[in-house]
Amino acid sequence: MSLQVKNLDYQIGGKSILEQICLEVQDGEFVGLVGPNGCGKSTLLKNIYRTYKPGRGTVFLNEKDVLDFSFKKMAGEMAVMAQENHVEFDFEVRDMVMFGRYAKKKFLQGDSAEDKKLCEKCLKEVGLSGYEHRSYLSLSGGEKQRVLLARVMMQESAFIVLDEPTNHLDVSYQYQIMDILKGQDVTVFSSIHDLNLAALYCDKIIFMYQGKIVDYGTPEQVLTRENLREYFRIEAQITKNTATGKQQIYYLPGWIKSGKKA
Repeated sequence: MSLQVKNLDYQIGGKSILEQICLEVQDGEFVGLVGPNGCGKSTLLKNIYRTYKPGRGTVFLNEKDVLDFSFKKMAGEMAVMAQENHVEFDFEVRDMVMFGRYAKKKFLQGDSAEDKKLCEKCLKEVGLSGYEHRSYLSLSGGEKQRVLLARVMMQESAFIVLDEPTNHLDVSYQYQIMDILKGQDVTVFSSIHDLNLAALYCDKIIFMYQGKIVDYGTPEQVLTRENLREYFRIEAQITKNTATGKQQIYYLPGWIKSGKKA
């Protein structure tokens, strides 16, 4: 399940938000999208999962234009966990998760025994066993986030797009969620706020700045002191974590303001 974005532009109110975006996510990869707030990460993801329509350029999923997919076909191919998930009517947690089976069902088809078993499995994986009959709107922000991840897992889609999935989560659940995603036999494309999480879990990193892709490669190639200094305006020390074998980033606040080098 591969994703290609070719020459994508997007404007809001005549202002350019994305310019000449070209990228590719290969089958089985876990690719992270990073960059400062306001650089266009969420806007890019919304163009990919069709909340927005590109002003120019095309998004292909398995060499097919995503604009040619029906809503149901799109849900079967791509599961999405967006940053904004406004729910006007309350539902039980079990029902919220079951909505993930939409693409697998015929019209008016009920929940099967297999559906119910999978729902229990997904809720257990995100640490919410016993929450089946809780009110979704009564949950904390972090609990809601985990319910939405369980719903994504219920879709059993081969491609998952996520917009900062660890927002609002305690540190233990941040790593639990990333472990779960890494363990799925799927292709993952996710914006990630925490660069250390990106370094630990991602196979490749796409670095955005002011609506453009400015770097792409492995975490070691992209998450460099130079990039952090230029695009995040902060100095950092970057070492290899002896326990994980991955990069570890240590931020040094005040360096840019004071001009003192680390």
